[in-house]
Amino acid sequence: MRILALNWQDLTNPQAGGAEVHLEELLRRLVCKGHEVTLFCSAYDGAKECETIEGVKIIRKGSRYNFNLIAPLELRRLVKKNSFDVLIEDINKIPFYTPLYLNLPTLVVVPHLFSTSVFKEINFVLGLYIYLAERPLVTVYKKFKFNVISKSTADDIARRGIARENIFVVHCGIDEKRYSYDPSVGKFKKPTVLYLGRIKKYKSIDHLLEAFSTLSKEMPDAELKIVGSGDYLPQLRKRASALGISRKVEFTGYVSSTVKVDFLRRSHLSVYPSMKEGWGLTNIEANACGTAVLAANSPGLRDSVVDGKTGFLYEYGNIAEMASKMKQVLSDESIRLSLESGGREWARKFNWDDAAERFLEVINNVVGQERIS
Repeated sequence: MRILALNWQDLTNPQAGGAEVHLEELLRRLVCKGHEVTLFCSAYDGAKECETIEGVKIIRKGSRYNFNLIAPLELRRLVKKNSFDVLIEDINKIPFYTPLYLNLPTLVVVPHLFSTSVFKEINFVLGLYIYLAERPLVTVYKKFKFNVISKSTADDIARRGIARENIFVVHCGIDEKRYSYDPSVGKFKKPTVLYLGRIKKYKSIDHLLEAFSTLSKEMPDAELKIVGSGDYLPQLRKRASALGISRKVEFTGYVSSTVKVDFLRRSHLSVYPSMKEGWGLTNIEANACGTAVLAANSPGLRDSVVDGKTGFLYEYGNIAEMASKMKQVLSDESIRLSLESGGREWARKFNWDDAAERFLEVINNVVGQERIS
């Protein structure tokens, strides 16, 4: 097949995140299966307008600020010049509403929708723009098939009015060679809590600082490592200082993938306090590296944790419960070791090759149905 994929940005973009990892891991495997894949996305400073990476042809136009505005015209030109068999539209932030101007069999990929959670991240005016831009989604895409990455997102889309039979859940995989357990790598000498990911307001990392402040009073030797970069980092540094825990909290900023894996292996507990995710990929990566997890019982995250077996869930925003469960894991080695063992077993269920097989089945379903009709 000749496949056209559409996303806001590609994996080389400095703003790329989990949505880009998910889409491009699948696209590269489609290429390996003999399919021709073109990814259309926004450009960024220093980026080439067109290049091929691991078999995927990437075409970049506009910027992340105007991409949804230029996409209709550019996509019509692109489709006119090429005989694509199917369009994969990745809805990450604002939908492109391609059915209004393209006539192609289309699979809609949704990591997760923002809804009102967008107001947690950005100012009200821009948040309202994104919120309203999502509203016509059901009306425009109601007859199309959806690929989502968790039951939470499937439930969200179904509540909005998309038929269950048109929603297919395909879980993310992990890079098994990179994220792996190494028994020769020991844990940090001091009880260590880890947050690893983008530093964004909606990730609620401030909740983790509050909970760690409580924990440190009972476990004064405990340490917290916040690994990653993002625009909310200055606020978190100020909050750590205000709580009097700056000396116990290390903000590493961006780190290489090798250092990232080292943190995942050596930490005693990985914490993910976000209010909403498409899927808790970091939880699975931590489990694969032999580390227990603690996550908010929020959409997406709850799908990636087997409560009591691979880690614990806590009520989102409940600082006391978060602190209590952090202490439970850090102070009771038998509990921690049991969760680590369960986590490694759980993580083995997720790999990108299996995800790509299932993803291709859904694409064939879309294309086959279109040809029959």
